[in-house]
Amino acid sequence: MKLFRSCAAVLALTAASLALTANAQEVQQNASGDPLYTVQAPDGFAMIGDLLIARPLLIGATAIGAAAFVVSLPFSAMGGGIGAAGRALVVEPGKAAFVRCLGCTGDGYNQRQ
Repeated sequence: MKLFRSCAAVLALTAASLALTANAQEVQQNASGDPLYTVQAPDGFAMIGDLLIARPLLIGATAIGAAAFVVSLPFSAMGGGIGAAGRALVVEPGKAAFVRCLGCTGDGYNQRQ
């Protein structure tokens, strides 16, 4: 019975992903042409792959990075690299997991430097 439910769930997800429209453009710009407001419009397959594969892996990487940051904190403090270690181990995977839009490859926003 479990095999039947698993096959039915895979079939339903496949049918749902095929029903999504895939005519979105890769990158669109607004009428002002300002790159600050550049919007990505990924297709449905990218969104489903991001939701089912990439986001859980990135959330796990954020949790593992936080644990590694706590373990490496005394050594980072001695070397003066607490900020760099925090950004590399926690902030970057967290930003990729929680800030960017579903299926997008960027951060979800563009900041001016």
